[in-house]
Amino acid sequence: QVQLVESGGGLVQPGGSLRLSCAASGNIFSIRTMGWYRQAPGKQRELVATITTSGSTNYVESAKGRFTISADNAKNTVYLQMNSLKPEDTAVYYCNMKTSRRILGRVFDDEYWGQGTQVTVSS
Repeated sequence: QVQLVESGGGLVQPGGSLRLSCAASGNIFSIRTMGWYRQAPGKQRELVATITTSGSTNYVESAKGRFTISADNAKNTVYLQMNSLKPEDTAVYYCNMKTSRRILGRVFDDEYWGQGTQVTVSS
C-alpha cells in the first residue's frame, strides 16, 4: 500500500512564502512523476507543478517564476517552494504521484493522492 503524507501548509500574508513537502512510502514501483495540484472552494482541481525522476518540470502559468518544485528521489519526497504568494493561491494543495510498471509485456499505470494540506494567503 502506498501513502503520500503532506506537510507545510498554513496561513501566510500576501507576498510571503511557504514550503510544502510530500513523502511517499510503501510499495512504490517506477515513479514517473510527482507533483502538486490544488483545489480552491467552488473550483476544479488544477495542476500546479510536476517533476519527473529525471528532473524535468512543468508549471501552471500562474506559478511560473514564483513556485519551484524539486524532489529527492532517494527519499521519494517532493517539495514545492512557494514565494510571492497571492490570495488567489489559497486552496487545498494535494500531492500526486504517478507510477508505471511493465509486467510480462503489459504496462500498469497507477496514481496516488495525498490527503491535502490547506494553504491560506490572507492579510
